Amino acid sequence: MKILLLVSAFNGLTQRVWCSLREQGHDVGVELAPVFDSPESLTREVARIDPDLILCPFLKHRVPEEVWRRWTTVIVHPGPVGDRGPSSLDHAILDRRARWGVTALSAVEEMDAGPIWATSTFDLPEAIGKSALYNGLVADAAMDCVAQTVRKFAAGEQPLPPAEVPREIRGTTELPLLRRTAFEIDWWAPADEIARRIAAADGAPGAPAELGGRRYCLFNAAAVGEQYGATPGTIVGRNLESIAIACGQGTLWIGYAATLDAKRGPKLPATMVVDAAGAPFLPLPEALAESTYRREGDIGYLTIRSYNGAMHTEQCRRLTAAVEKALTEDTRLLVLTGTEHAFSNGIHLGVIDAAPDPAAEAWANIGAIDDLCAAIASAEQVTMAAFSANAGAGGVMAALCADVTVSRDGVVLNPYYDMGIFGSELHTWTVAGRVGPERAASLLGDKLPISAAEAARIGLIQAVGPRDWSSFRYWLSAVAVGYNEPVSRGRMFAAKERRRAESRPLSYYRTIELAEMARDFFDDRHGFEAKRRAFLRKTAPTETPAKLRFA
Repeated sequence: MKILLLVSAFNGLTQRVWCSLREQGHDVGVELAPVFDSPESLTREVARIDPDLILCPFLKHRVPEEVWRRWTTVIVHPGPVGDRGPSSLDHAILDRRARWGVTALSAVEEMDAGPIWATSTFDLPEAIGKSALYNGLVADAAMDCVAQTVRKFAAGEQPLPPAEVPREIRGTTELPLLRRTAFEIDWWAPADEIARRIAAADGAPGAPAELGGRRYCLFNAAAVGEQYGATPGTIVGRNLESIAIACGQGTLWIGYAATLDAKRGPKLPATMVVDAAGAPFLPLPEALAESTYRREGDIGYLTIRSYNGAMHTEQCRRLTAAVEKALTEDTRLLVLTGTEHAFSNGIHLGVIDAAPDPAAEAWANIGAIDDLCAAIASAEQVTMAAFSANAGAGGVMAALCADVTVSRDGVVLNPYYDMGIFGSELHTWTVAGRVGPERAASLLGDKLPISAAEAARIGLIQAVGPRDWSSFRYWLSAVAVGYNEPVSRGRMFAAKERRRAESRPLSYYRTIELAEMARDFFDDRHGFEAKRRAFLRKTAPTETPAKLRFA
């Protein structure tokens, strides 16, 4: 089937749909709605393509009537049957909904009101940020809706009028757009209530607040019950780059912040934005911990946590220290993984861009993440890395430095660099070593996402586990135990020694990569500065990349 993905951005969900449909054998192309200057130009392009079906897994733009009347056009809406409006997830989190859902419906004149192709619902966790919710449970439900829609369309079935579809979740209706002012923080409120407000505004528009006479947008929050006897709105502590703020009840920890003057500034680790000098050191809540370590017999598990997958220089250094410390434990196998909602996308473009000397900061950041990769690659123990969530660029390459790399199902990997940089993280050693030089060149040169299943098929990773989080953790533990059996461990050690013997020293690959990176950072030979800024400022695209379009 010829399927057009009409979207506002080629985001994580769109990539997941794109990968899945292509792997099923469909002819799939993408068009970015923002590049069209008029409904007529979009209609002309759709007419040129003449698809069998148009799917819109992430679309903020209106579909022209000339399109949806002629071609079946299905919108994937992040709300259950009966829900309408552009702020569905914001309302769901603020209203403490116990269940939520996703609906696939035909585009019509009235937004989110068309006939229904499919719907899928799920339990909504008590504490979850909007971005994590969207990339996790919402994306899973959306994939279910897309699968149902494609199957029904191929079978010649028709969507049902909304009135004929039961409303599994009661009280759904059309809800208004929530702008930034709707998330204003009152420090006299309980900390858990404020944390929920920040979670609902995560990503955009951000929750505004006043601290020390200045205005900020706050992100990445965790509430604790401790009280420190300070006036609400007072900074009472800090740890790493996070800050603690007194509330009406309890204390709120903030991991990220942005200035809020005429417009919102860049989103950065909190102490890089908010002056917390002199605040005492306090224990950091586990929800914001950069790493946690646990041991099960001869196996150690190190979980890394990075907000939105970005890892700045000091964070990389701390994670390297955590890996090195874990490797000193009396264990035989070390498993490195991420959280349910994030793995890693490599260096922190935001911190780099905000630095007084971005090139120098980028150089420090790449050196620090290379140290992390070297610690993993040179370990004397058997090492395993597990993609717990989507990963890109240096985050993918870091995991490939382990002896064994596995993934959770539904994960999308972007194993390449697409920011005007050559890339590092020992990728010239790991990628070709796993898939061969020709396929490595294709992965790095084509710059296209692949699913975890495809990564396993081509040998980039070893195995794929269940999507369900609890099931995946159980599976990962079982896989680790299997690799830790004496015979398996012996084979892994032999493979590790063979890999080292057949390779040049790791410093060789690192030196070559950093020589290229120095030119990219300091000479800006491939436009790293402009591409970085366009990415961070979410500059609207001017054209759909040719690699995504139908020929």
